Amino acid sequence: MILVYNRDTKKYEEEKVAGKKYLAWCYESPVGKKVTKMIIKKKLPSKLYGSFCNTKLSRKKIPEFIDDFNIDMDLYAKDAGEFKNFNEFFARKLKSTSRPIPEDKNVLISPVDCRLLAYEDIDMNNIVQVKGFKYSLKELLRNDEIAKEYEGGTCLICRLCPTDYHRYHFIDSGVPGEITKIPGSYYSVNPIALDRIPKLFCQNKREWSLFKSDNFGDVIYVEVGATCVGTIIQSYTPFKHVNRGDEKGYFKFGGSTTILFFKKGIVKIDKDIVEQSLLGYETRVLFGEKIGTKRS
Repeated sequence: MILVYNRDTKKYEEEKVAGKKYLAWCYESPVGKKVTKMIIKKKLPSKLYGSFCNTKLSRKKIPEFIDDFNIDMDLYAKDAGEFKNFNEFFARKLKSTSRPIPEDKNVLISPVDCRLLAYEDIDMNNIVQVKGFKYSLKELLRNDEIAKEYEGGTCLICRLCPTDYHRYHFIDSGVPGEITKIPGSYYSVNPIALDRIPKLFCQNKREWSLFKSDNFGDVIYVEVGATCVGTIIQSYTPFKHVNRGDEKGYFKFGGSTTILFFKKGIVKIDKDIVEQSLLGYETRVLFGEKIGTKRS
């Protein structure tokens, strides 16, 4: 059972996991763990399934997916019947009015709809993945020079599950840099896998970039691929100025993760999110929602 904290009700809710039995088999059963290590974590299975999700035949999955996970299609720019394939539906765009963004530039907003873990005053050599499993920022980025600048800073781990809106955005106005791509495996980023695969984020395929924001300094964005996420699409133009809330990119099918790093003394994350993170619980947040403030 995966429990996620609801900020509105101040209660924990059980997450409805897509493919829960499949995930449990892959990461908990002896046979499943061997198959995952030998086959499922590799690129080909995710690529093949991604290719299927680009076909017209995959459209048949859309109505059932909407019903099973109670997706409110009134929030989105297209109706369910307008999508050409499942991947197009999966990367669906919101209506411009669906996620209002605070006007105060000192407010830190969530870049995505996600389940959020936040850690302040991080040790860059011991960043928490889940309880018991840690990794270093230099392992994640494969860049020691940039990593050492974030000692004592803040880390946001934004986990998107397959039912979420899968586009990610800029948390501020500023100038985004170019992408560094790091090849890797395709483990699931669901907590079922995170609890069992050491340094999972450092093993999976990922892309990272440096965002020179106007109000929050230099922010590292890391997009992590996962099982069935054969493609991470970066839709922004490097070195072209962007506004807060502008789209940075999107994931094709599967659960995924976006990780942000801020330098020391830049942001203060909302108390409820930090408290829940220290207890080991993710907090459900939406793109554009206030999650912290700029330190004065």
